[in-house]
Amino acid sequence: MGMKQTATLEQPTGGEDILRQFDRESATRVWTGIPARVIRYVMSAFSVYCIWSTLFSTEDLPVRLSTFLGLILLMGYLTYPIRKSHVRPNTMPWYDIVIMLLGAGAFFYFRFNYTAFVTVYTSASKLTPFTIALGVVGVLALAELCRRCVGLPILCVAGALLIYTFVNLLSQPDRTFSQVLARVVYTLFYTTGGVMATPIQVCLKFIAVFIIFGAFLERTGIASFFIDMANSLAGSSSGGPAKVAVISSALCGMVSGSSVGNTVTTGSVTIPMMKKTGYRPEFSAAVEAAASTGGQIMPPIMGAAAFLMAENTGQKYGQIALWAILPAVLYFGGIFLSVHLEAKKLGLSGIPREELPRFRVLAKRIYLLLPLVLLIWLVSTNLRSLQWSASIAILASIVVSLPALFTESREETGKPISANTGKRLWEMIFGSLEAGGRSCITVAAACSMAGVIAGCITVTGLASGLINGVIAVSRSIPIPMLSTLIALFLTMLCCIILGMGVPTTANYCIMAFTCAPILIQLGIDKIAAHFFVFYFGIVADITPPVALAAYAGSAIAKSDPMKTGLNATRLAIAAFLVPYIFALEPSLLLMNEGLGAAVLGIVTAAIGMFGIAAALEGFVKAPMQVWQRVLCIAGGLLLIYPGILTDVIGVVLVGAAIAPQLLRKPAQAA
Repeated sequence: MGMKQTATLEQPTGGEDILRQFDRESATRVWTGIPARVIRYVMSAFSVYCIWSTLFSTEDLPVRLSTFLGLILLMGYLTYPIRKSHVRPNTMPWYDIVIMLLGAGAFFYFRFNYTAFVTVYTSASKLTPFTIALGVVGVLALAELCRRCVGLPILCVAGALLIYTFVNLLSQPDRTFSQVLARVVYTLFYTTGGVMATPIQVCLKFIAVFIIFGAFLERTGIASFFIDMANSLAGSSSGGPAKVAVISSALCGMVSGSSVGNTVTTGSVTIPMMKKTGYRPEFSAAVEAAASTGGQIMPPIMGAAAFLMAENTGQKYGQIALWAILPAVLYFGGIFLSVHLEAKKLGLSGIPREELPRFRVLAKRIYLLLPLVLLIWLVSTNLRSLQWSASIAILASIVVSLPALFTESREETGKPISANTGKRLWEMIFGSLEAGGRSCITVAAACSMAGVIAGCITVTGLASGLINGVIAVSRSIPIPMLSTLIALFLTMLCCIILGMGVPTTANYCIMAFTCAPILIQLGIDKIAAHFFVFYFGIVADITPPVALAAYAGSAIAKSDPMKTGLNATRLAIAAFLVPYIFALEPSLLLMNEGLGAAVLGIVTAAIGMFGIAAALEGFVKAPMQVWQRVLCIAGGLLLIYPGILTDVIGVVLVGAAIAPQLLRKPAQAA
């Protein structure tokens, strides 16, 4: 089976082909000529509308949301075909046109008749057959768009909950099917408890403008700057290309928010470099996949799910980003240590320094970081709202792109400023707006279905039933710690299974409304519970059997996909350990901790990650004995878990295991 999978994965030859195979967002229609230009204008105008709406619109929230979703349906069906194979240029089947117009029309009808709906159709019993049909069409059109650009898993969850909702309501006395249908449609379509619930509200208010900011930031050339800077800092060290992949992919993934997309983009550069240095193909692909996936937990941007977490927990976004720092450091520190020890074990060297970018040359491009620095400053000081902070950062992105545009124009025309500069600037702005609008489609579709899930749970009272059931099971286990660990383990499995092929945002939305309340009821801190489901939703992209980021990396490295996924899981071990620890001991998130405690926590956790990485690699200066690896794992886990006693015991265990390695002479180590 492994050989067949490898053969299949080696078929794509370019980055675009690999993206189309593994990333649903990239499996789009092909438009050329005038249709392509028209759609580009539509996407760009949508981005402008999103920025205007979140900053200046005073319309009622349902009006803005229905307009937003109507536009999403129009753009979504213009972008995503019914199947990946339906990509003939300038072709859109008649049934897609019908679904698009009916679905978008339903939301626009609600939008332009909103006054009538708030004065006449004030309850489910007031709906007419036409308004019921309107709601059904709107929800089904969104569901089909979600299937095309997100995948089936989230629809399976939503569909199962819809069936449960109908069965639950029909079982109540004196309820007819028409009454139940009217109530479900009213909740899911005409109120802010369904497709227009919290997830899509956060998408419209915050996520869309930050996605657009990310598109602008990418076009400033910051990705190549990150790669060059990582090369300059770590390229010449032992196994340098792998360390470059970790650093650059973490930074680029933070901006892009797509684990698969970032794996392909940066991996096309870093994976061949790692293979050339001497890393095994499956290890090279795993390093890139693990680092690219972890970019979504990297502050300050952290992907779209961080905004939803802020909304769901009632915390400020800047506070969420602050709490995420230590877990992110542990995650990437673990990967960095693993690739370093692997390089030492294989005796790999770095890239010759004369072939690397010089730091003083790169320092001249340090201004590219201005938009990120400005965003962090505005958010952390609360000088501006999130929307205004992102909008100001967009303007900063345009400003920092000007030097490169002037340089390119001067090289082509010999003049400092020319008409070509204005053309390039317009193309940069226009292209960024287009890319931002296109990227909003998938997130909005996922958020709308997450709203359906939340609506079904609310209507049926399923959440309280699940909570009571889990509590009853946990109380049947006499050992409190064991019952908590079982609940956490089952939640982890749910997150990983639901996250298979599903964007992080959609996965987090589902788990935030289903599993996070269960953990909170069991006594887990609210913030820690949401971080727990957030982390395990992310690592689904590198966890076999459906590890899309790992498989995308294996297609570039031409390695066995399953071995690549297993290697990526091993490299990302921190993402599997840290959530358990901060769920049991939230101080790992540095909440309400002083500076001294924070520094101590970071140092001891870093030593712990070194112990775990050494144990998994089985090498420090020489191959490790079994007893040394066991002591390193035990000591590493104790060091990551906050507490003076555990820190002391952990240092003793790791020290006892590592000391014989460090005391070896180089000749003996060989």
